[in-house]
Amino acid sequence: MSQILPTPLQVGDKVLIISPAGKIDKLLLKGLKDRLLKWGLFPIVGKHAAAKSSSFAGTIKQRLADLQYGLDNSLIKAIFCSRGGYGCIQLIDKLNFTKFKKSPKWLVGFSDITVLHSLFLTQGYASLHAPMARHLTVEPKDDIAAALMQKVLFGSPLNYLFKAHKHNKEGVARAVLKGGNLSILESLNKTPLETTPEGTILYLEDVNVSPNTVQRMFYQLKLSGTLEKLSGLIIGQFTDNFSSSNISKEVYKAIYPIINELSCPVCFDFPIGHATQNYPLINGATAELRVSKNTVELIFEA
Repeated sequence: MSQILPTPLQVGDKVLIISPAGKIDKLLLKGLKDRLLKWGLFPIVGKHAAAKSSSFAGTIKQRLADLQYGLDNSLIKAIFCSRGGYGCIQLIDKLNFTKFKKSPKWLVGFSDITVLHSLFLTQGYASLHAPMARHLTVEPKDDIAAALMQKVLFGSPLNYLFKAHKHNKEGVARAVLKGGNLSILESLNKTPLETTPEGTILYLEDVNVSPNTVQRMFYQLKLSGTLEKLSGLIIGQFTDNFSSSNISKEVYKAIYPIINELSCPVCFDFPIGHATQNYPLINGATAELRVSKNTVELIFEA
């Protein structure tokens, strides 16, 4: 069952920029704010968005206060997370969604924000897996991922058509799209935030993990019975954070023998992850994945 989609944004809407996890350079906060201004929005930088406490963007209390403010304030129409980095897991058992449910809004981000995407699913709401401050600051004004992100937030349909990858498995699946960062999702196993595989098209990406580590996590997905229950699988980008190199080919080689056993449609090399091509996906929306010999289509239901 798909989740409730927040109301599309409109020009002039107030939106909030927060840092719920790792600390961030103030210049990147400014870059994100500038990009949102160009979209016609009215961005408000959270009180503690530029705070620092060790590796975190402020204390738990500070980060929690900014996020809860965004959830509660009916005038805020979207919450943009500035970056990932460890920290969101410290907040989830302290959040209250009572006021949010009266005025739902978009949550935007990826990487460690996968924790919050998973939490929103448990509350019955979709969210947007999409670029954050660094991408929206350094990439040019005509960046495709940013343009797609703007369009979907303002209510345009989101559909993708790509060339097929040699490792793809053909088929058609219509299911709820769920996923995010592979390491984060593994850490949520056996918790209330665990992703339910039945009726799910699962999408995955990761950063700073070796091919062997990714393979180990896929064996866990296989042996736990998760993979065989999926309706579809989307494999995104895998990058090395220290060298900024794309190691997806090595990762795909390591996991292909596991994935090749699946009967559901599988798409490799989808443009999501810690890379320049990080296209938005609506986490919790119903979508149709069509994988043929030559193409891959991902079509979201309106």
